[in-house]
Amino acid sequence: SLPQALNGFVLVVTSEGLIFYSSHTIQDYLGFHQTDVMHQSVFELIHTEDQPEFRRNLHWALNPPHTAEGEPAPEVGKSLGSSAVTYKLDQLPPENSSFLERSFVCRFRCLLDNSSGFLALNLQGRLKFLHGQSKRSEDGSALPPQLALFAISTPLQPPSILQIRTKNMIFRTKHKLDFTPLACDAKGKIVLGYTEAELRMCGTGYQFVHAADTLYCAENHVRMMKTGESGLTVFRLLTKEKRWKWVQANARLVYKNGKPEYIVVTQRPLVDEEGGEHLRKRSLHLPFTFATGEALLYQSAHPLPGFPPPFQSKGKASKSKKPSCSHGGCSQQNGIDPSSLLSTVGRQDKAAY
Repeated sequence: SLPQALNGFVLVVTSEGLIFYSSHTIQDYLGFHQTDVMHQSVFELIHTEDQPEFRRNLHWALNPPHTAEGEPAPEVGKSLGSSAVTYKLDQLPPENSSFLERSFVCRFRCLLDNSSGFLALNLQGRLKFLHGQSKRSEDGSALPPQLALFAISTPLQPPSILQIRTKNMIFRTKHKLDFTPLACDAKGKIVLGYTEAELRMCGTGYQFVHAADTLYCAENHVRMMKTGESGLTVFRLLTKEKRWKWVQANARLVYKNGKPEYIVVTQRPLVDEEGGEHLRKRSLHLPFTFATGEALLYQSAHPLPGFPPPFQSKGKASKSKKPSCSHGGCSQQNGIDPSSLLSTVGRQDKAAY
């Protein structure tokens, strides 16, 4: 099944639904990094409607414990691991039995911008014993090895030629909720030229964004915090060689236990002509002069909610290239909050423009 393995990723899921192992290629299909999913519940990744089907396939008889005949049902809230206690090992079919083969389809959450939020995957594999877990039951006795699902997950629809061609250039970055960079994949390091340490060094990540694009990016950032997704955003990133690289990006919130945990951004490099075309279209829709990055939004005699009095009293809001995006007030030095967009852009090397 080598060709399958090349067009997919390996997944090992324990009987209680924990991801015991995932190959790093999960990132190419779902956008999640290998370390983001390991030892997490697989059900956080699966479409609500498909969770019962996945649960059934984790059980050796396609029959989760609470419906088992002639056996007491486990208490509500107990994990599927309780099936190990309910059934004796000698009642299970031999490990090479065709009863343990699995082939089924589930929709998985997908962070990539060419999906609708979910990707249908065909999971093909079998249940096998997961050895060396040394788990113990409530009374302290050692539990026998559990059956776990070992499967190769492949997209239901084969990727198009265009996707295969552009996949080689697409890179992904991971950010805190304020956009501070946390991680960048190998392709991103090649495109931008930075090491991960250099990306994480200082600032909210806006110090890598062209001054004329920061308000546009910040607006989509706010949209993502409200809706979970930024939509396609085209802007310029500063490379290590002090050049501007156009990218088309889509940012998505990743939730953990119902709360936003971090941001994953999928980015595709564009040629300058494509970027310039997007810039022309953008300037038709928004009241900004994007050639210089100056904003017309703040030419207002009305008080600005959220900005402390020192910022307004100077009467410079309309001339400022960037508004402050901080809610915490301004620092004493020049009255500019160090975490504001204006301060972030001010730290850039002017020679890059």
